[in-house]
Amino acid sequence: MKVPQQVARLGVVFAAAIAALLVARSFLVPETFGELGHYRAAAIDSIAAHPKKYAGHQECAACHDDLAAKRAAGNHRGVACEVCHGPQQAHVDAPLDVKPPAPRDRGFCPLCHAYNPSRPTGFPQIDPVAHNPLRPCITCHDPHAPVPPAVPEECSACHGQIARQKALSHHANLPCVTCHQVPQQHKVTPRVIRPTKPAERAFCGRCHAEGASGPAEAPRIDLAAHHPRYLCWQCHYPHYPETQ
Repeated sequence: MKVPQQVARLGVVFAAAIAALLVARSFLVPETFGELGHYRAAAIDSIAAHPKKYAGHQECAACHDDLAAKRAAGNHRGVACEVCHGPQQAHVDAPLDVKPPAPRDRGFCPLCHAYNPSRPTGFPQIDPVAHNPLRPCITCHDPHAPVPPAVPEECSACHGQIARQKALSHHANLPCVTCHQVPQQHKVTPRVIRPTKPAERAFCGRCHAEGASGPAEAPRIDLAAHHPRYLCWQCHYPHYPETQ
């Protein structure tokens, strides 16, 4: 059976491509590629030859054990020393000659703590313009144990995104504690002690059921007939409860 001419030409093209690939591989693939996995083994030596810049927090704790213990017990325990003080291998090698920089200006801490809606709810955030303007953060906060000098009284100190959304809604004048029971300890250890949330339709009905004693401008519904199978917040977001 005679092979069609186009198939023969296609076979020649494939054969040429494979030959070119094998030739290129012999010239372009490093000799040590694949010895220790899918990478160039010699890269380990070239990387190890680079001068060290970061020492690691273990080196810091070896001399600054008091500060290390304070940091380990505080809210910055997950933040390595060199995040704020920069790479410190040179300081470890010559501690008397190289002094680590300590950020003291107003703009450093807001890199993490300025309000940003993408940050997780409950993460401490501030408005740098309104929060003690012009004063360095370390005036009130110890960076190694940054517990607030006074317990925040406003929920917006940590829940900035929710506060900004609620400010635009019909619930703008409703204090957070109207719907949430907030233990005082939540303001000290917010991830351990949680505020309560309403769990049943009757809670919203205190203001929105027909005949309820809530504000006169609050929309009223027949609680028994208005989608009785669903909880209110399955359709209405409590912090912005516009009709959907």
